[in-house]
Amino acid sequence: MTAPPNKGTTEQPSDLLAKADIDAILESRHWDPFAVLGLHATGDKYIARCFLPGAAEVTAETLAGKAIGDLKQLHEAGIFAGEISVKKLQPIRYRARNADGEWVVIDPYSFGPVLGPMDDYYIREGSHLRLFDKLGAHPMALDGIEGFHFAVWAPNAKRVSVVGNFNEWDGRRNAMRLRRDTGIWEIFLPGITAGHAYKYEIVGIDGEVLPLKADPFARRSELRPNNASMTTGPINQKWEDEAHLQHWATTDARRQPISIYEVHAGSWQRNDSGDFLTWDELADRLIPYCVDMGFSHIEFLPISEFPFDPSWGYQTTGLYAPTARFGEPDGFARFVNGCHKVGIGVILDWVPAHFPTDAHGLGKFDGTALYEHEDPRQGFHPDWNTAIYNFGRAEVLSYLINNALYWSEKFHLDGLRVDAVASMLYLDYSRKHGEWVPNEYGGNENLEAVRFLQSMNSRVYAAHPGILTIAEESTSWPKVSAPVHDGGLGFGFKWNMGFMHDTLQYLSREPVHRKFHHNDMTFGLLYAFTENFVLPLSHDEVVHGKGSLIAKMAGDDWQKFANLRAYYGFMWGYPGKKLLFMGQEFAQWQEWSEAKSLDWNLLEYPLHEGMRRLVRDLNGTYRRKAALHARDCEGDGFEWLIADDRENSVFAWLRKAPGEKPIAVVTNFTPVYRENYGVPLPVEGRWREILNTDAEIYGGSGKGNGGAVQAKKHADGRITANITLPPLATLMLELDA
Repeated sequence: MTAPPNKGTTEQPSDLLAKADIDAILESRHWDPFAVLGLHATGDKYIARCFLPGAAEVTAETLAGKAIGDLKQLHEAGIFAGEISVKKLQPIRYRARNADGEWVVIDPYSFGPVLGPMDDYYIREGSHLRLFDKLGAHPMALDGIEGFHFAVWAPNAKRVSVVGNFNEWDGRRNAMRLRRDTGIWEIFLPGITAGHAYKYEIVGIDGEVLPLKADPFARRSELRPNNASMTTGPINQKWEDEAHLQHWATTDARRQPISIYEVHAGSWQRNDSGDFLTWDELADRLIPYCVDMGFSHIEFLPISEFPFDPSWGYQTTGLYAPTARFGEPDGFARFVNGCHKVGIGVILDWVPAHFPTDAHGLGKFDGTALYEHEDPRQGFHPDWNTAIYNFGRAEVLSYLINNALYWSEKFHLDGLRVDAVASMLYLDYSRKHGEWVPNEYGGNENLEAVRFLQSMNSRVYAAHPGILTIAEESTSWPKVSAPVHDGGLGFGFKWNMGFMHDTLQYLSREPVHRKFHHNDMTFGLLYAFTENFVLPLSHDEVVHGKGSLIAKMAGDDWQKFANLRAYYGFMWGYPGKKLLFMGQEFAQWQEWSEAKSLDWNLLEYPLHEGMRRLVRDLNGTYRRKAALHARDCEGDGFEWLIADDRENSVFAWLRKAPGEKPIAVVTNFTPVYRENYGVPLPVEGRWREILNTDAEIYGGSGKGNGGAVQAKKHADGRITANITLPPLATLMLELDA
């Protein structure tokens, strides 16, 4: 319905509604609509007031439909008021009529608040751990009436309204109630169902109407390019993952085989038309693939809602909403449940370091620097043109910590890989002298971010003992993966960026030059056990002109494949958990692009299929052999056998675990075939060759040791085995006893 032309205010008794209030409502500047609209007691009378654009006549009724009074029209734009026959304050409804017909509206202003004093207390304290159930839009029944409760934090706003396709995006209709102690605005809207688009219309402190804002706690969003939030019900998923969650909650993840497949959900595969796969389609394809390949976890690049595809999700505008690109939130829950039923964990790439400045997002949310710092030296990130969260504000910390808890609780996620931790820890990150503000002690450490990370990890591990939190931290900040009570940041694991950088640099060199850079491959063992490390070959290494992993390798095509196979064997035998970005398991030639599917047709070629088989077998060997994973994070699980043969570019070490047969890992990083190469071993006897990256099935030359070598004890007490070293290859030998 459209309102008739505004013909001015009709003179009415002052006890119905003052002219100033009428003008304020119509001009969208009434700061406290609950004080005037709805049902009010005036002495022994009860007055009902409403704003119903398009109505010519209005009758007040009980919720059961009993007429309790006709209201007078105070303004032709749709303002009505009148005395009604009730004995107490209660929810009521209105029957509105005009020339086109009649309709019924339940009065949202006749309902009391939903949030309570305990919510206010914990929100003010910054310790509310159920904000995701309180803020945002949630279906509920209030006084027996179904609808949605909306709540949003905007402490400096003069007015906040819910607008959507249910009220013609008119900010005058559903202005919200302010809870002054917390700065949270709330309203219950009867009759609203799931599937409606909505935003918040906010009037700033100076009276300016801001661009419409998406809900920071929205659990569902529109599909881009639209960017409104969507009303949605609770996750409707029958979880069948008790055994999976119990396993991880009762084991030490540091001693489990963890091999992570990093995936960009929009480009792993696409359907025949080139569109994104839905979560259900991804489940049908990706889960069986990861089971066959032997990965223990899938790690998704950010999937919380984001506006711009080429950002890969790292500039999110909806931390609580799985992106609409792949379907509804329930679809993502089904995907996670499907993974858990076959023993695969799901890790979310999480971005609490910064957020984009899109008009509908968090930037200047209520007209002030609310989620970010006011000072650009603290609140603006020069690398990404984004805003930095104000980690010193309790409400911002609660927003982020609740988000970490939300994904674990509502979607049963197994882990969070926290992006850009280094940018959070250092106040001078990517800044020149004079472009940053020192901390209270004059240093460059962001003490507020440290406290945030410690609190987040403590809260998450307390609520979900089986979760993994993994820091992408590229500096030497101490104790990233140490417990908070021991002075650490509290992460479960840290990405080993040094391993990735040094080893890829080494493999890019021609083999003849590698002897001069031997330390690139040995230096990492000096710090390998200072943190609980994940060895990442991530998306960051195959974008922005860096080329794919196979393209980085030195030599002709044969050598490139052999180098990469040897490198994977080296990495899977090296201490630390494993991560491999999609497409690298079959040696995709092209640099990754988010705009298209991986080049799956390459699997028709033996060298690419051989690489895939190798990664599958490496995962299988890593999972089956406790010596390769049970002491990934402890020095007593590693022992050098050959560390200094730089002339031959050979490396050998022992992986071991209590009660397990040791495994020797030997790598030859030159194309020279060597026979009778002496490798020291701890025990004499037969050592089985359990993996050889040069095997013909992987596309290699087929050189090897016929399945086993013999370790013999010499007169001087040394034990060695004379083995054949295939060119550019890694061998794994297990004591056969």
